[in-house]
Amino acid sequence: MKQSSKDILKRHGWRIDRALHNFIYFYFHKQYVTVSRLLTKVTVVLLSWFKPIKAVPNAVFNRYHSKILSKNDVTKILTLNEDIDLGRDQNKRVIPFKYANKILFRNPKLIATMDCPCALNQKESERCHPVRKCIAIGQDFAPIWLEHCKEKYNAIQITQEEALDIIKEARKTGHITNAFLKVATGGLTGIICNCCPKCCVEIEATKLSKKIDKNISQYAPSGYSVKHDSQACTLCGECEKACHFEAIKIKDEKFVYNIDACMGCELCIESCPSEALLLYNDPNKLLPLDIELLKKEFEKN
Repeated sequence: MKQSSKDILKRHGWRIDRALHNFIYFYFHKQYVTVSRLLTKVTVVLLSWFKPIKAVPNAVFNRYHSKILSKNDVTKILTLNEDIDLGRDQNKRVIPFKYANKILFRNPKLIATMDCPCALNQKESERCHPVRKCIAIGQDFAPIWLEHCKEKYNAIQITQEEALDIIKEARKTGHITNAFLKVATGGLTGIICNCCPKCCVEIEATKLSKKIDKNISQYAPSGYSVKHDSQACTLCGECEKACHFEAIKIKDEKFVYNIDACMGCELCIESCPSEALLLYNDPNKLLPLDIELLKKEFEKN
């Protein structure tokens, strides 16, 4: 048995069911994504009329979800030079889900990347690029990919600088940066995905599930909102094109911003040629997954 497999068993202890789920999730990731997409569609299409069914996506999303990251926040994660363990006690202020919310990075300089199973599930002519855009950070995830996913998903070890290049290129093509968490993988951070609405099962599942419950979401907002400079804005519409959450509209020659719909992904800001938009830490939203900020914030309490 490979060391990463032993580590999975050790992590879950007596919860063999979670260990098996962990094995299946990584070793058969493409099939896992296919089944997840199918089950979501079946649940929504066939059972949306049945009111108690909304408990199903709620239960799933509490165990498998993500935190949206700004470019600055993911940069801080991918340049860590020390272990980070912020525990669970206050993390729901950052990741508001019931089970998987542990912010932990062990040996963060150990990084792997592999092909995105969501993209691989699309027809080759329709999938988004780059395909190799999933990133595993640290001792809890990178060894699993490197030992078990080389052939299936072209997993390789990379440097922190190479990981940042993947983020940079993915964001250029409108990919949302996400930190994924899952109960079956230990409920902790360490997986960074670059998601596009065309391929991503999480985004698709959330959109479908909103037909059952409009308040449900598989992703937590970054914690930021956007300020608009009307003097600098030319109403070119690039920000509206970049926004995957319909938070920005150019309507009747006006900039219209829905702060509640905004996830703070920062793509609109990066797309604005006039530099008319600014990201700010919104005190009315969740804390961002900003490692430096959280260390200071949690030390207060």
